[in-house]
Amino acid sequence: MIPPTVIGIDDWAWRRNQRYGTIICDLERRKTIALLPDREPATAEAWLSDQSQIEIVARDRGGGYALAAAKALPHAKQVADRWHLMENSSHAFLDAVRKSMRNIRAAIGAATIDPKLLTAAERLQYEGYRRREEANAVILRMAQEGMSIKEIVRHTGHSRGLVRRVLRGQRSDVFRTRESSLDVHLQWLDQQWAAGHRNASELWRRLRNHGFRGCLRVVSEWATRRRRAEKADGALTRTPSARTIARLMTIGRDALSKAETITVAAIENGVPPLVNAREIIAAFQTMVRQKSLADFDLWLERAKSSLVASFANGVIKDQAAVNAAITMPWSNGQTEGQITKLKLVKRQMYGRGKLDLLQARVIGFA
Repeated sequence: MIPPTVIGIDDWAWRRNQRYGTIICDLERRKTIALLPDREPATAEAWLSDQSQIEIVARDRGGGYALAAAKALPHAKQVADRWHLMENSSHAFLDAVRKSMRNIRAAIGAATIDPKLLTAAERLQYEGYRRREEANAVILRMAQEGMSIKEIVRHTGHSRGLVRRVLRGQRSDVFRTRESSLDVHLQWLDQQWAAGHRNASELWRRLRNHGFRGCLRVVSEWATRRRRAEKADGALTRTPSARTIARLMTIGRDALSKAETITVAAIENGVPPLVNAREIIAAFQTMVRQKSLADFDLWLERAKSSLVASFANGVIKDQAAVNAAITMPWSNGQTEGQITKLKLVKRQMYGRGKLDLLQARVIGFA
């Protein structure tokens, strides 16, 4: 067997969320070459220490394998996984949207809540939101008075992690009306309502012919809300979820409905930092796709002072591996494919295969 020089390393689940192992693949020959019993850095480091000829290590963005490779193979070039880079950047924009939800609600005109227009379930949500807002205000006031985190925890009874999130602006709670199974049918319901069809039972029967599988109560609740909103001379504006807003802001305008286009335009006009964050993430993903580092330094300076600064800081900490991922052809995608094959073999044995048998089937007959 020829010693590998380019490898991919990743973890795989013996039992999800309970026990994990490590798989190591020869990326040049496209085959699995080792299965380790756990994913501890020390175990990976021990295996890598005997493979001094390895020149490139493709890995995920976790710190465990990076540490093991740095200790065992200081001369080897580490390559971050491009799929994880794209996924991490998308998640960073989603986090930016979540941090901006309060400003988003104000921008689309849903900052004022009339409890009379809420359903019973939404009133419970609203009461919880008010309690969280009061707790946040107390924590912030104590911090402004010069109290340490330890003192705030002692006085309020909240956990240290929660207090830190509030002080860092990471618990920006926002109330939004509850999503339901009716959301995909709201446009049709609005058309029927405008046409004068306002009997909830009739709407429910007709809606079932359009694929709705919910009960009559859901439609009746919607009709009641609609009548109350009309009596109050203004409907309760629904704030989409952060995930929905992130999707609407990152897909092509030609794929949006008129209402969605208006919502996105209101957010762009009212929350400029979020537009800046979207442009920063788009620029990073373009660099990855085009495999170009020409604008990387400028991008980094811009990202460090934006809503996605935490993502930029993570890139800085792993900059050498990120640069290699953008410019080099190697990535850990092939390793993910080998994990899929390993799972298939494992399931063929009804999950009872131990490490030696898995090695015999996956490596011995690869």
